[in-house]
Amino acid sequence: MFIRFFILIAAIVIIAAPLSAQWPDHKEPRAPRTSDGKVDLNGPTPRTPDGKPDLSGVYRNVPRGNNEPREALSLDEKPMATFRDIGVGFKDGLPLRPWAKEVLQKRMADNSKDNPDVWCLPLGNQQFNVHTFPRKVIQTPGVVLLLYETHQGIRQIFTDGRSIPKGDPQPWFYGYSVGRWEGDTLIVETTGFRDGGWLDINGSPLTEQGRTIERFRRPNFGTIEIEQTIDDPKAYTRPFTTRLRWQLMPDTEIMEMICLENNQSIHHLVGADGPKPTPPK
Repeated sequence: MFIRFFILIAAIVIIAAPLSAQWPDHKEPRAPRTSDGKVDLNGPTPRTPDGKPDLSGVYRNVPRGNNEPREALSLDEKPMATFRDIGVGFKDGLPLRPWAKEVLQKRMADNSKDNPDVWCLPLGNQQFNVHTFPRKVIQTPGVVLLLYETHQGIRQIFTDGRSIPKGDPQPWFYGYSVGRWEGDTLIVETTGFRDGGWLDINGSPLTEQGRTIERFRRPNFGTIEIEQTIDDPKAYTRPFTTRLRWQLMPDTEIMEMICLENNQSIHHLVGADGPKPTPPK
């Protein structure tokens, strides 16, 4: 059943939680602090020498909460994304083309056993962004690095003025990302994805024709807000946008997470036709 996958994920998180406590505490000297010495998450946005917001830090994804609107939204609105289902907040679901709807239904019928997260393959950017494991942002003048603890994922966002390459025959798991600043918002465009991608655990597809636009804002010291627009005319009839929020994890670091080491999950996957683990296509 599909719940087995979530039991697996929960087990990984439970195992990882005590490990995070093994890191020695290291207080960030530049962080604003309250009178009791705790980091003031509502403090002012840190800035780089040229005045841009500094996104650097270690963050966890904030899951969709009870204070989020419960009513279903139209495709012109922006619900909170979830790890399981990127389209959960839309009234009529995702605007899937018929073939893409069949792909999603097949992946879900197979209990998402081919999700790259289980096979220790690089996740799609949207799955990385909402994953339960933390991520670290390192911002330099020419590139913003996203280091995802899960699967040791490394993503580069080039901010040195370059353009998206044209006619690049090389597809990428993470795509090719370039960013530019508009005021206090970092706008990131990504293309060049590999075909057959997964936007969420359910398996909402992303193809080689896909393009994403992400908007990163840091309104205060402890928060990054992101809007992510999916524009994939091969799989969807129109673009759609979801939101997510990261909260700073003060005075800590991400750890090693080597997914391939003793990966036993693939031996227990059960698809629609029974327990026949096969590498994802």
